[in-house]
Amino acid sequence: MTPELEHQIRRLTDRAAIEDCLHRYCRGVDRADEATLRSAYWPDATDRHGPYQGTAAGFIDWAREIWATGPRNIHVLSNILIDFRSPDEAAVESCFTAHQRGTGADGVVRQVMLIGRYCDLFEKRAAEWRIAARTVVYDWVEDQTPPAAPDAERFGPRQPVGGTWPDDPVYHIGRPAASARVTHNPGRDQD
Repeated sequence: MTPELEHQIRRLTDRAAIEDCLHRYCRGVDRADEATLRSAYWPDATDRHGPYQGTAAGFIDWAREIWATGPRNIHVLSNILIDFRSPDEAAVESCFTAHQRGTGADGVVRQVMLIGRYCDLFEKRAAEWRIAARTVVYDWVEDQTPPAAPDAERFGPRQPVGGTWPDDPVYHIGRPAASARVTHNPGRDQD
């Protein structure tokens, strides 16, 4: 194998590892999965995240307080651009769309759509890529009216509904469900 081919394979492997880390962050934050969220950051990482600025550990503590209110979150990533600055450091810009609904400290349920970018410094340590420093840049904020109907009514036959760790179906892929039953109701939209 030529040195150029080795370099290309290493870069592709590094890109895949960085993208995997970004996706772990999204799963961790959306599924209230602290261990997965923690695995996206180096222990000494920093995060500048809207009203929160400080250590990544402090951000995770802040997220845990929000998770305790039972929010519904979904983050979608796109346009991931990776600029390798050295074999062990990369500047990474990722676009995100986040839909968030939850109860504030005042007891009011709010829903918002956020679009922005994660501007991350990634570092490779002991063959592993993680976020060393993050700045969240907001490009779009849209307050939305939360739905009045309860989730059971809104989702109807569209089951299962996403949840949090450890109950969300993603944590049970390949494991037999205790009472899994698939039903088909031709009179309802199945999308």
